[in-house]
Amino acid sequence: MDLRQLFATNLRRLRHSRSISQEQLANDAGIDRAYVSRVERAVTYVGLEIIGKLSTILDVEPAEFFQNPSKRAAKRRSD
Repeated sequence: MDLRQLFATNLRRLRHSRSISQEQLANDAGIDRAYVSRVERAVTYVGLEIIGKLSTILDVEPAEFFQNPSKRAAKRRSD
């Protein structure tokens, strides 16, 4: 899985788990909703400033966006 797709998958998962719409996330981050959509579809790359904003809004470490699903599942099992 490439980094864009990995980031997109994790962003969508984290956003859904917090019941936040794309519009709400975009508004809170000060970015366009269409941009959030492109990021979640892995159509565009996301910059570090936006990663920082998204991680703050979703209350996660930026690294969470880049963890493989199998590593997250293994971490949960060990906790």
